[in-house]
Amino acid sequence: MSTITDARRTARSMLRRLVALSGVERLLISLAALVLAIFVGAGLILVSGRITTCSQAAAVYFGTGFCYDPTEVFFVLFNGAFGNPLNPKLLTGPLVNPSWNPLHGPVTFSGPLVTKALFTAQWNPLNFSAALTLKETTLLVFTGLSVAVAFRAGLFNIGTQGQLVIGGLVTALVVGILVPVVPGGFAGSILLIPVGTLAGAAAGGLYAAIPGALKAYADANEVITTIMLNFIAAKLAYVAVSEFFKNPDSQVIETAPLPDYATLGSVVFPQGSDFSILSLLFALLLVIGIWYLIERTSYGFDLRTSGIQPEAAEYGGVDAKRTVVTSMMLSGALGGIGGAMWVLMVMGKWQSGVPSLGFDGITVSILAGNNPLGAIPAALLFGTLKSGSLAVQFNTGVPKQLVGVLRGLIILFVAMPEFFRAIGTNIVDLEEPDQKAVATDGGRSVSTEGGDE
Repeated sequence: MSTITDARRTARSMLRRLVALSGVERLLISLAALVLAIFVGAGLILVSGRITTCSQAAAVYFGTGFCYDPTEVFFVLFNGAFGNPLNPKLLTGPLVNPSWNPLHGPVTFSGPLVTKALFTAQWNPLNFSAALTLKETTLLVFTGLSVAVAFRAGLFNIGTQGQLVIGGLVTALVVGILVPVVPGGFAGSILLIPVGTLAGAAAGGLYAAIPGALKAYADANEVITTIMLNFIAAKLAYVAVSEFFKNPDSQVIETAPLPDYATLGSVVFPQGSDFSILSLLFALLLVIGIWYLIERTSYGFDLRTSGIQPEAAEYGGVDAKRTVVTSMMLSGALGGIGGAMWVLMVMGKWQSGVPSLGFDGITVSILAGNNPLGAIPAALLFGTLKSGSLAVQFNTGVPKQLVGVLRGLIILFVAMPEFFRAIGTNIVDLEEPDQKAVATDGGRSVSTEGGDE
């Protein structure tokens, strides 16, 4: 028994230390986890390449041939995500000049130290591959923010996918209805794009109010209700479009396409990339706005306090039921904006088979530690893996199943520290409720620390 007790104490002590980590320390741990995931992934590639039969070895390590080269895989993954910024010659021959000897005089030696350029001279950062990566990143920022807001309020909004579907559909319908009655060209863009975005946000927020109200007034588990509403949203949108709003000129279940001036164009990236830098800038502004709302406003204090200690928050004067409903509505509105951007930037219409951006947003939020500012690098990592893995499938002999395992492995390693930190936060809150509760006079606690800083 003493051994078990000591193990529990050690585990709890480690969790407390994890909870107390600063932002810089958490960033360093995430980077270390990423490096470790790359090394473990490289080992997995070597093992798979060893047990696979091939006519010619792709790499030779330790005098043994392997069918898959991990260096090539990660090189192609990065280059494929950003349009070949790294020099392909780095994969062939030595990087350091073998004739260079630093002992031959203090400053004189034969030949350069590095024999090859690190980057491709003709690389243009505004390329098609980078646009695809940034497109995924932008959409995942919205859905990651959606999940993060709910998490900070102590809620698990799995329904971001359904809110995205409804928000995207309402955006397509509202913009489609307004197109005939507003002027075209730049004036139409200035009017239709913001109105469509607001319509998507309103639709997503109202749809998320349903599980929020059920949680607040009927104590219904939001995980169950949001999962059910995901299915309802998908079926409702499908039936609505197929029966009432279907494009008569298409065999696909989709709405009529919107005119170009009613959508977000590529601006600086190649046409056909389905990415607009304006959408990314909007996402960055929204990240800053949500961070400020949560961390620097009284509403954000109420939201965070409700997520940490609901009973203490209510005792301190917070309307817990209203906070649950409004936080879910805010979360749903962000998911609805993600749907609006999918329609206005990517598709130019609503179409059945909406990608699982809402579910990916859960992973992004966990990677970000439920911090709005962390949603940007987390979404970029996820977008890089998503688009770069396609290049690995097409340009190497690695099977797509192994590529999927590598993606999952990297996400798992990076997310696990934040996962255990969330567990540790709950344990600390249960063991030390007085530190995050209200003041003894019934007012709010002096501490404004909440959730993930």
